[in-house]
Amino acid sequence: MLGQTGHAALRLMSLFLLLWQRVMSIEVPQDPKIQQDLKQPPTIIKQSVKDYIVDPRDNIAIECEAKGNPVPTFEWRRNGKFFNIGKDPRVTMRKRSGTLEISFRSGGRPEDYEGQYQCIASNDFGKALSNKILLRVSKAPLWPKEVLEPVTVTEGSSLVLPCNPPPGLPPPSTFWMDSSMTPIAQDKRVSMGLNGDLYFSNVLVRDAQTDYSCNARFLFTHTIQQKNPFTLKVHTKEPYNDTSHNTTDGGRKAVESTPSFLSPSGSESSKMVLRDEQLLLECIAAGLPTPTIKWFKKGGELAERKVRFENYNKTLKILRVSEEDAGEYVCMANNHLGSIRHSIFVQVKAAPYWLDEPTNLVLAPDESDRLVCRANGNPKPNIQWLVNGEPIETAPLNPNRQVLGDTILFHSVQIGSSAVYQCNASNQHGYLLANAFISVLDMSPRMLGPNNQLIKVTENKQIFLDCPFFGSPLPVLRWFKNGQGSGLDGGQYRVYINGSLEIKRARKEDEGIYTCVATSIMGTAENQVRLEVKEPTRIIRAPMDQSAVRGSAVRFECVVNSSQPTSVTWTKDDRPLYLGWRLKKDETSLTIPNVNEGDKGTYTCTVRSEIDQDSASAHLTVLEEASPNHSVSSALPAGRPDPPTDLDLSDPTARSVRLTWIPGNEHRSPVTEFHVQFEEDRWEPGKWQNLSVYPGDLNSVILQLAPFVRYQFRVIARNSVGLSEPSQPSPRYTTSGAPPDAIPRDLRGWGSKKDNMNITWEPLRDLERNGPHLHYCVWWRRKDSGEDWNNVTTYQSKHLVHPTGTYVPYEIKIQARNEFGHGPVSNVVIGYSGEDEPTDTPTNLQVSEVTNTTAVIHWTPVHMSSVQGEFKEYRLYYWRESSQLPGLAVSKEKKTRGFYTTVAEPSGLLADLVPYSNYKMFMVVANNHFESPPSNTVEFSTKEGVPGALRFFRINRRSLDTIHLEWDKPQEPNGVLIAYLLKYQTVNGSRLGHLHGETFLPNVTEFTLRLPNPTSRYNFMLAALTKLGTGVVYSEESPHFSNEGDNSVKKVPVKQQPPVTVADLFAGAKYHLRVYSHELNSVSSKIVTFKTKAAYINQVDIATQGWFIGLMCAIALIILILLIVCFIKRSRGGKYPGGVFLTALTHYLVRDKKDLPLDSVDQKDPDGSFDYHSDEDNKPLQGSQTSLDANAKESDDSLVDYGEGGNGQFNEDGSFIGQYTVKKDKDETEGNESSEATSPVNAIYSLA
Repeated sequence: MLGQTGHAALRLMSLFLLLWQRVMSIEVPQDPKIQQDLKQPPTIIKQSVKDYIVDPRDNIAIECEAKGNPVPTFEWRRNGKFFNIGKDPRVTMRKRSGTLEISFRSGGRPEDYEGQYQCIASNDFGKALSNKILLRVSKAPLWPKEVLEPVTVTEGSSLVLPCNPPPGLPPPSTFWMDSSMTPIAQDKRVSMGLNGDLYFSNVLVRDAQTDYSCNARFLFTHTIQQKNPFTLKVHTKEPYNDTSHNTTDGGRKAVESTPSFLSPSGSESSKMVLRDEQLLLECIAAGLPTPTIKWFKKGGELAERKVRFENYNKTLKILRVSEEDAGEYVCMANNHLGSIRHSIFVQVKAAPYWLDEPTNLVLAPDESDRLVCRANGNPKPNIQWLVNGEPIETAPLNPNRQVLGDTILFHSVQIGSSAVYQCNASNQHGYLLANAFISVLDMSPRMLGPNNQLIKVTENKQIFLDCPFFGSPLPVLRWFKNGQGSGLDGGQYRVYINGSLEIKRARKEDEGIYTCVATSIMGTAENQVRLEVKEPTRIIRAPMDQSAVRGSAVRFECVVNSSQPTSVTWTKDDRPLYLGWRLKKDETSLTIPNVNEGDKGTYTCTVRSEIDQDSASAHLTVLEEASPNHSVSSALPAGRPDPPTDLDLSDPTARSVRLTWIPGNEHRSPVTEFHVQFEEDRWEPGKWQNLSVYPGDLNSVILQLAPFVRYQFRVIARNSVGLSEPSQPSPRYTTSGAPPDAIPRDLRGWGSKKDNMNITWEPLRDLERNGPHLHYCVWWRRKDSGEDWNNVTTYQSKHLVHPTGTYVPYEIKIQARNEFGHGPVSNVVIGYSGEDEPTDTPTNLQVSEVTNTTAVIHWTPVHMSSVQGEFKEYRLYYWRESSQLPGLAVSKEKKTRGFYTTVAEPSGLLADLVPYSNYKMFMVVANNHFESPPSNTVEFSTKEGVPGALRFFRINRRSLDTIHLEWDKPQEPNGVLIAYLLKYQTVNGSRLGHLHGETFLPNVTEFTLRLPNPTSRYNFMLAALTKLGTGVVYSEESPHFSNEGDNSVKKVPVKQQPPVTVADLFAGAKYHLRVYSHELNSVSSKIVTFKTKAAYINQVDIATQGWFIGLMCAIALIILILLIVCFIKRSRGGKYPGGVFLTALTHYLVRDKKDLPLDSVDQKDPDGSFDYHSDEDNKPLQGSQTSLDANAKESDDSLVDYGEGGNGQFNEDGSFIGQYTVKKDKDETEGNESSEATSPVNAIYSLA
């Protein structure tokens, strides 16, 4: 006894030992490239039925097809022995298939090939078996020859004409006809039984007027065989003068008789039927008058949804039998002389059927899993395991495999252990055979999606970036953005197990290149997805409802705002609009000239881009054609319709009534629909509710109503203008009551305490009551207990079951009832009683494999029965106790991490830890409401990492050639700081200069840098270092001046008449400018906003243009000719006649700005000033534009050019203020010298 107990304990320990490593089997994608390289054992994909009956006139084909890699080969067994196909010339096997073909063209008998066949498909990785196929040849034997004497019978007595068809394969179907091939009429008195016999409950004289022949139809041979006919001789008796006689068809009176059973005999019988098969029970009775048959089931009701009655109630039929159909069925035959009963005891047995069919497993090396083969039946089936067609007991020993009844456990599988396992579940009624292979696969990570895919999405929309991947073992997938930073997960990002990255609300800053990286011990694979975030497509000016006179023109606008290419389509009444020659469509509108009656309807403008769309609709109403004879009212605009009148109710039924009304005045716009509303005075009196909407051409409708309601109705009309006022209410109409139609919704069972269960449901709505005194019948019982149902009737919407066990599952169902009857019964739902605090706690909590941000934890699990509720998770509480850096304050807030696992030796990964820190943790097990006591507390320390971001990094420009940098230590040093690394470079538009670097000791937090080029912009990048590397880089760009980016205001006095040049502005920057008086601050212009041109514009250099080169060559040639003429004239002693022209030309070339307005250096006017300031701090650096009034190569930008109009005149004592904001998105132009000294305005600006 002790040895048996120890052996069972060892098996149980082995089970727990193997289950801890249970992982999900690898799901191999159907990618052609992977399938091509995937080596797998064979799988049977097609086979003939187990009981295979063939036509003897045809050739025989026994199907067997399989797949696998390498391609499987096939062999057959016949009657358990190897079937040598090559020795039989009639038998061949199809190419690339295992299907057997047996041909009888050259002779042979199909009967010689009857037997049991089984197909075996093999390749290098295992063998798969087909079912055992029983091959039989159809038979249609002849009816034995016999001479049938006439059957003599007394009038009013019963009669049975036997059929006894010849036994065929499959059995024939029978029917009765006379010798003239006319079917025998069957009724309550005369009918054919299940065995084919013809039964007469009582014989009449007219039954002798025909003969009776039984016919057998054979399915496979499509033949009908006829038995020799029966003839009847009916003897009659003289009538009696008492009440025990029945008048026959001849006017005589036959002797009446009490019912007796012709089939089955006796008072009781039994019937065995298999689960899911058809149950047929028959009772045929004799008697005069003809008895009536009724059926009952003892201890239950005959469910209408399953039970059918046929053959004039003589046959009870259930199509798919289940275990609940077993029991005692009683048929009762009765006429006015008496009744008789017969009991049939039905036993339901079952051939094996699957509870858990084994499925294929694809595993990586060293992974563990299991095959489960669970079947049920009556009697309970026997489970037998085979491997590659051989009983597992005699198969080669595999130390990584353990058989435990209906389960095979695989532990740390290795390459070479692939095989096909067969599970055979059998009992005396049949068998099930299932193949399931174990394939051990190692494959490096692979990306299955398209490379470098471009995804577009509109702002604020959810988007999924897909990254299908595969590998064995299953790789770990991480996402990165723009190739930087840690993996994306958390916040608005979520990574799914299939590799997809969800961005919950896409924003403009989410644009970029996303890289997914799949990593396993076999290698790494990656793919990229480029995301573009677009503004949504919107219709900013939508079409409006219009009413137009016939013959006029209508224009519907549809103006779109979109950052993408769009297409605009128009529909009318939800159908595509055919434009033809009359309708005109452009990018922003649809025009309908010469409107006619056919143009009325609803027009919809739909704008589609590549990724989204928008639509808007408007209704067109066509009015009568205007003419001089029309009344003044025809030219008035359309109005709301008048309310309908004279509501009338007619044609009442239990659940409907006809409502009729007279429409009101439409007011020049036809009514498009009528809204019918109702009010009832029982549940919500005075509240009008919508019932139905009907087309505008109806004024009489049938309303579908609910039972037991006192209704009154009103009608509202709608046209293109709007809704009418409601009509006057109709008379009250009350519908009759009925049983409830609805099932209470949201039936649940849940525990509020450990020893109770609350059964709750949503009560029926008022209009679902269907009658008074609504109440509910609730049933419950413990799940799988076989107990009788407990029940209660209540008017509430809940019921408390008390007392109960802790967390016990219950089956629950409910039914609504009222005064008129019962409603339908709900489906059974499973509820649970209350939970309690877990009794056991996780033990032996420990940590291993600690890195700077992760740690692997292990613990000893609890027994699931101790959870005392639904197992929710193992919940780890952990907190940062301190930093390993002295003096660094940390938050000790407790965090939690849940682990859902049921393996024997669980472990988990704790991530997102802070490097170089001391942690504490403990663990509890949790159900839905309680936690267990805590486990042992564990302390551990994370390793050193790279630093986090600096607390701040500030840049101040204290003079034109120096910049002062200030920073503070990182919030999280993540280790011992060893230095700070500063890198900087010039930034000029999109061009970057040479990178310079500086290194500082960890106690240095400021630095002053002398700039080699004061006019340039610089980008500074600063990061802290530990011995593990560089931390988060803090990047800043230098300001142009110390007050740049602060919305500073510049004030420049003006002493001249306009126009005035504003110099020293930033290229590509936005400015606000106003002019005001120094003496009277209330005298001020409006603020004018303008933007300067970009420093670098992608335009063609004029010096490279052909026309400019040609012009310069022509001028040079003219000058050369003039010089030559001058030289010739001088050499001859003459005067130079072209001197004036040459001087004028040279003057023109040198001074092309002579005609420009004089700036402040040429004017001396009364005092005035202007000021301007910057308000755009977020632009990249941009080069400063050269003074606009100093060099002929520059163009003049006057205030008038930037203003909103040319009326910029003001008095001599006036002044103006320019306010500007610099956007730091472009660089200051290098080498662009400014001639500021020529202008007093510029001089003032330089000193500011």
